[in-house]
Amino acid sequence: MIRYKFKLEPYAHQMTALELSANKREYALFLEMGTGKSKIIIDTIAMLYDSGEIQGALIIAPKGVYKNWEQSELPTHLPDHIDHKIIMWSPETTRKRLEHLDQAFHRDESLKIVVMNVEAFSSEKGVTFAQKFLKYRSVLMAVDESTTIKNRTAKRTKSIVKLGELAQYKRIATGSPVTQSPLDLYSQCEFLDPWALGYNSFWAFQSRYAKMHRRSVGSHSFNQIVGYQHLEELSERLETFSYRVRKEDCLDLPEKVYTKRLVELTDEQRRIYTQMKNLALAELEGALTTAPNVLTQILRLQQVCSGFVKMDDGTINNFPSNKMSELLAAIEEVDGKVIIWATFTQDLLNIEKELKSVYGEDSVRTYYGQTEVEQRQQTVRDFQDPNNPLRFFVGQPRTGGYGLTLTAAKTVIYYSNNYDLEIRLQSEDRAHRIGQRNTVTYIDLVTEKTVEEKILQALRSKINLATQVLNEDYKQWII
Repeated sequence: MIRYKFKLEPYAHQMTALELSANKREYALFLEMGTGKSKIIIDTIAMLYDSGEIQGALIIAPKGVYKNWEQSELPTHLPDHIDHKIIMWSPETTRKRLEHLDQAFHRDESLKIVVMNVEAFSSEKGVTFAQKFLKYRSVLMAVDESTTIKNRTAKRTKSIVKLGELAQYKRIATGSPVTQSPLDLYSQCEFLDPWALGYNSFWAFQSRYAKMHRRSVGSHSFNQIVGYQHLEELSERLETFSYRVRKEDCLDLPEKVYTKRLVELTDEQRRIYTQMKNLALAELEGALTTAPNVLTQILRLQQVCSGFVKMDDGTINNFPSNKMSELLAAIEEVDGKVIIWATFTQDLLNIEKELKSVYGEDSVRTYYGQTEVEQRQQTVRDFQDPNNPLRFFVGQPRTGGYGLTLTAAKTVIYYSNNYDLEIRLQSEDRAHRIGQRNTVTYIDLVTEKTVEEKILQALRSKINLATQVLNEDYKQWII
């Protein structure tokens, strides 16, 4: 039994994970989203630091997640008695930024925690900085959502695996280590130890666990994977250095778990958003301000965050957005059926098209105002059927957020939020109602430094913008 002064007492499954892994040099935490794998890593860092085993930590996470470590995870779980510095990686070379990064190498006794997004390891600058930090201090290196390094040929994967050789302790954490095939495991586990799965060669690993068939097309021939084998053996190997937890195994979790993934505006989005915001303020400043006027402007800014603008003549102009890739990244981290709510019809159509291209025609169906009544009923029946291939219910909260039972899902993603509190609460309860046996995880995709942050903050504080917006200065909701 671990005796330690935690900032927040771990749940039973988290304590089990700590007991199994705390003193291990390498370990894999295969915990479903919403079960608190970040806390386990932070508690491990704290205990190792207090015992003198490490002086620093290097946290690697996807772009939409890594800032959560600074803003939420570390402040919530790192014990108050630990003197620490959090250094957020950025490739910027301004004097202020370089001074911030230099804190990683200050000669003092505080715990240095470097947080980097996984994309940084595709650049020489990011790799060089991480290498210097790993050589300077005794470090625990953790890859959060480690499916981001499942592609063994990717530059970032090769860099992270190589840098791992410099770390005193290593952790990987993901809710779904196998997203496409068992071969996804190789590079994730190679980061921990080249021999973790019994083979220090991918080709030998593939030969053991994949069924291959030689195919010929014209004058060319190649090996094609037609299935997998010896998976029970592979599972037994994993058990020696990993811990697997599903939400249904955790009896002490709260009924609802909330998390968010941050999305950055593209350069074009930022230009259009700034232009639209200034225009909105100009229109509201010189006219009689009413709630519908303010809320209309908020909706227009939300559209820009989703990567489109609806013109006055009804046409839609689409432009590049990072939100779709963040949605796909979130889906990779979860198992089972998923509800995706989006405010705008254009969002629904874009999501449907993307998911069909990635997961197949039968994997997704939309539910909104134009969906025929018979099709609506069939969609709900198919989604609730565990044997039906329909995995993604993509709906508009104003249409599908009332009355439906969608308890087949334990994950709900808000691609964009409605500012109406009642609609948000009703849509949450489609999965969280009688018949639901699991904790439900709610994931909000939120574009940084935009109106989306303010809408989510209001909803989480149980504020209905539809009735509140004119009781306060309307500018605070837009600026």
